[in-house]
Amino acid sequence: MRLAKRVMALTPSSTLAITAKAKELKEQGEDVIGLGAGEPDYNTPQHILDAALQSMNEGHTKYTPSAGLPALKKAIIKKFEQDQGLTYKPNEIIVGNGAKHVLYTLFQVLLNDGDEVIIPSPYWVSYPEQVKLAGGVPVYIEGHEQNQFKISPEQLRQAITAKTKAVIINSPSNPTGVLYTEEELLELGKVCLEQDILIVSDEIYEKLVYFGAKHVSIAEISSKLKEQTIVINGVSKSHSMTGWRIGYAAGNKQIIEAMTNLASHSTSNPTTTAQFAAIAAYNGSQEPVEEMRQAFEKRLEIIYDKVVAIPGFTCVKPQGAFYLYPNVKQAAEMTGFFHVDDFVEALLVEAKVAVIPGSGFGTPDNIRLSYATSLDQLEKAVARIHQFVESKL
Repeated sequence: MRLAKRVMALTPSSTLAITAKAKELKEQGEDVIGLGAGEPDYNTPQHILDAALQSMNEGHTKYTPSAGLPALKKAIIKKFEQDQGLTYKPNEIIVGNGAKHVLYTLFQVLLNDGDEVIIPSPYWVSYPEQVKLAGGVPVYIEGHEQNQFKISPEQLRQAITAKTKAVIINSPSNPTGVLYTEEELLELGKVCLEQDILIVSDEIYEKLVYFGAKHVSIAEISSKLKEQTIVINGVSKSHSMTGWRIGYAAGNKQIIEAMTNLASHSTSNPTTTAQFAAIAAYNGSQEPVEEMRQAFEKRLEIIYDKVVAIPGFTCVKPQGAFYLYPNVKQAAEMTGFFHVDDFVEALLVEAKVAVIPGSGFGTPDNIRLSYATSLDQLEKAVARIHQFVESKL
C-alpha cells in the first residue's frame, strides 16, 4: 500500500529512537543509564493523583467541551494573571492533548501550502515535522553557540520573506536550556510587529529556571506583543505530568476558535480525568514544583563542571529546562569518530550511556544530556563518558 507523501517525508524522533534502543539493551540485561528522555524523574504530586481519582469516583468520565473544561480554563486564566500579569478570556484558550498536540493543531489551522515558519536552531525535534505536515516550509536560523544559541533581531529580519507566517520562540529552550531576557524578547518582538509575523511562544519549561534567572513571556512585554503571540504551555514538565497529556494555547480568539473546530473533529476533547488532574495542579500547592526545581538546580550545579571537564567537551551553561547541550565535535574526532552520531552510538554500546545526538535538533556537533534523573545516576553516567573518551585517546 502506498502511504501519503506527507507521512513519507517525516523524520522519526531521535529522542524516542535512542530511548527505545536504550530500553531494548536494558531488557537484554545491560546496565544502561539513559540521559535521553525529556521528562522529570519525579512522580506526579500526590494531591494531583488524588484529584484524578476523586473525579473518576464522582462520575466525571464523559466527554467535555472540545476546548477543555471551563474550570480548567479558569485555572489557566488565573495562572496567567498570577505569573505574567496577562489577562485572557475563556474563548482565547484551548486545552489539548499535550503541548505537542496543541502545536500540531495550531500549525494545521495557520498554514497554507508554502507558508514559511522561522525556526531557530537548535530546535525541538518536532517543530519542523509539524510545520511540514501542515504544508508549511521550515526556515532555519542558526543560534550561534557564542551567543548562547540565541538568534538576533538582525538574523530574524533577514530570514523574513513575503511567505513568512510565524516564528517560534522557545524559552527556556529544549535542547539548550538557554533563556531569552526581556530585552532580547523586546527586540525580536519589534521585528515581528514591523513585519506582522505571528509569534509562537513555547513556554513549557517556564517553571524550571535556575540561579536567579527569570522567565519572561514575550506576551507580557506589551499589549501589542500579546495580540501578536500564541502562548503554548502545559503541565507536563512543571508538574511532572508528561503522561497525562494536557497542554494549552492562549491567544487570538479567531485562531483559538479554528483550533477548537479542528480538535472537535480529531480528538473530541482532552482526556477528562487528566483535565481534573490539571485543575488540581494549578489550583493546589505549588511546593512540589519548587522542590523539583531546586533538585534540578542542584544537579545542574554539580554535573555541569563534570561535563565540561571531559576532554573535547564545551558547553554553554543553561539557565532553565533540564538539559545540557555540549559541543562534542572535538571529542568525537579525538576518539576516532568522523560523525558525532557515531560517537553517540559508541557511547551507548560501549559505555552503556544513552544520550541524544544533536543532529535531530539541527546542530550535528552537539549532544543532549538530560539531568532529569538521580544525581547518583548522573554522576555515574558522566564518569562513564569521561572514561570512554580518555580510553580512546
